[in-house]
Amino acid sequence: MKQILLADDQELVRTGIASMINASPECQVIAEAQSGPEAVRLYKRHRPDLVLMDVRMPGGSGLEATKEILAWDPGARVLILTTFQDDEYVMSALQMGAAGYLLKDTNAPRLFHAMKQALAGGLCLDETVAAQLMPSLLSNEPAGTDTPETPIPSLTLRERELIRLVGEGLNNREIAETLHLSLGTVKNQITRLLDKLDLRDRTQLAIFGIRNNLV
Repeated sequence: MKQILLADDQELVRTGIASMINASPECQVIAEAQSGPEAVRLYKRHRPDLVLMDVRMPGGSGLEATKEILAWDPGARVLILTTFQDDEYVMSALQMGAAGYLLKDTNAPRLFHAMKQALAGGLCLDETVAAQLMPSLLSNEPAGTDTPETPIPSLTLRERELIRLVGEGLNNREIAETLHLSLGTVKNQITRLLDKLDLRDRTQLAIFGIRNNLV
C-alpha cells in the first residue's frame, strides 16, 4: 500500500481528500500537514511514497516545501494539488521537479490517475493548466525555465519518440509497452537522453519536447 503525505492548510479539504484516498485499497494517508515547513518535517520523518502539496499555506508555501523536499530527497514524488493555476506557480513547480500540477476541482478518478502516474514516475498536468501554459512553452522566451536549447537534428528517431511519450505523461512501464521494450531498456534510454540534452529530469524533458514540437 502506497503511503501518502497530504499538505493543505484547510482542515475540511484535508479531511475530504484523506477520506477519499483511504477508501482506496492501494493508498493510505499516513500524515497530514497544515503548512510548508510541517510538510517538510513530516516528509523527513515518514518518507512517504507521494506528497499531495497545496501551493499557498501559512508559514511557508507549498512551492518552498517542494523545493526543500526534493533537495533533501531527489527521488521524492510531489504532486501539486491546488486551486491556483497561475503560470508562475505552474512553471516554478515543474522547474523544481514536481511530478505534476492538478487543480482541486478535479474528480476522484482523475486524482487517482494522476497519483498513479506520479508514483510510477510519470508527469501529470491538469488539462486546463496544460492548455493555459502551452503558449509560454511554445514561445521562444524561457518563460521562467532554464531548459537548455539543444539542436533537434542531433536526436535519433527513437529519442524523439521517447521525448514524445514522456511529454504525453506516460510512465516508464507504459512507454515500454508502447515501444515493445523492456522496462530496464526504457529507463536506460531515458537516462542517456537526459544526459545527452543536459536536462535534470523528465519534467524538463517534457517541456523540451513541447517547445520543440516533439509532443
